[in-house]
Amino acid sequence: MERKAIGFYSEGVRLVGDIFMPEGLRPGERRAGIVLCHGYTGVKDLYLPDNARVLADAGYVVMTFDYKGWGESEGPRSRLAPYSRVADVQAALTFAGALPEVDPDRLGTYGTSYGGATVVWTAAIDTRVRCTVSVVGIGHGARWMRSVRRPDEWHDLLERARQDRIRRARDGQSEVVPREEILLPDRQSAELAAGARRNNPHAVSAIPLEYVDETAQFHPEWVVDKIAPRPILFVTTDDDRLVPPEESEALYARAGEPKKLVVLRGYGHYQVYAEPAFSELMRHVVAWYGEHLPAR
Repeated sequence: MERKAIGFYSEGVRLVGDIFMPEGLRPGERRAGIVLCHGYTGVKDLYLPDNARVLADAGYVVMTFDYKGWGESEGPRSRLAPYSRVADVQAALTFAGALPEVDPDRLGTYGTSYGGATVVWTAAIDTRVRCTVSVVGIGHGARWMRSVRRPDEWHDLLERARQDRIRRARDGQSEVVPREEILLPDRQSAELAAGARRNNPHAVSAIPLEYVDETAQFHPEWVVDKIAPRPILFVTTDDDRLVPPEESEALYARAGEPKKLVVLRGYGHYQVYAEPAFSELMRHVVAWYGEHLPAR
């Protein structure tokens, strides 16, 4: 497998990414391409290279990238900007589809955690996406944020968001707060997440408070039914305490056919990035793409 760095543009902003080429490509041959999308405060080099290697070994041309303002990509730093992320995925699809090794009529997307929400919205509005996989994703931003907080915590957060909304309108700046004040750490898998982030120089520990408003206004389940008749796979875990499995279940319930929901038993949110859950996850993912988006 060959990995090479690339650059491309979304809404006039330069983004960086990587292309993972499968072995055995013949001259002039075109394969299906898959764009991978990271989560809430992730970057392309956190977890996704493992997924890319498995998919490249299965014969796909795979692309990872950093959204605007993340990793080495240009743009305002560390913003959520959910609709802008959708535009970034669309630009990545355009770039991937223009590669001489990729068939532009056979493009797929894979998103994990908040990336699972991003790829749902992208597939709903962009018919170039022929097959979608959403892993431990979010269907309704406000419901998710509320579901992992006590009532008083939720009301306090909404009041902070209201005050910050005024601040942004008056001063153009959002208050920067510790990441864990918005993305509540779950004790179950906090060590796994912290270990992975510790080894990544682009991982962030503080994010703008505007995340609250932007999360609470982005609900992929509103549009997931627009994907059909293109296929979508949802994967969740039965012990996810960061993004409860009800989020994937709600997306699945509103999606059209063909669709599938896989519940991995005995795992939490971040455990899908580590063995043995990772191999179990990727068996389902490779099988889904193999059925609905063959590499060759």
